[in-house]
Amino acid sequence: MHSVRDRTTTALIIMLDVAFHSPAGQPVSTMDIAARTGLPRRGIEPTLQALARSGLLKGVRGPHGGYRLGHPAREILLADIYRVTAHDDTPTERRRGTLFNTVVRPFMDQMDGILTREYSKVTLHDFVRQAETRGLQRPPAGPPGCSI
Repeated sequence: MHSVRDRTTTALIIMLDVAFHSPAGQPVSTMDIAARTGLPRRGIEPTLQALARSGLLKGVRGPHGGYRLGHPAREILLADIYRVTAHDDTPTERRRGTLFNTVVRPFMDQMDGILTREYSKVTLHDFVRQAETRGLQRPPAGPPGCSI
């Protein structure tokens, strides 16, 4: 089981990779994402699927398929990405017990609210601009499917 922080970090890396390496909206392959990020392909597939189910990414089938953003980067808040990864399907009452639900859980809920507010201040586009400002080069924006 991965923590919410790990899942969120993975999702942020994936979304930034797709936004950064697909300036013309062409699909980015799972293999390319895995190679660039150093994350195992099989490990990122559930996150990619969750992001696609949420509409933040769109899956493209076929030999030149992959994923592209479901909305412009300017419209995607980091809070949107966080919400996709913040769920945990295991009922905490069974998993953690009374002390967790009486003391720890309310604190974690409060921290979740703080994180959501902070993530709501930053867009995916802001992340792309930070990467460019720090000297990272985006691939040239050419017609989709065109590579040399």
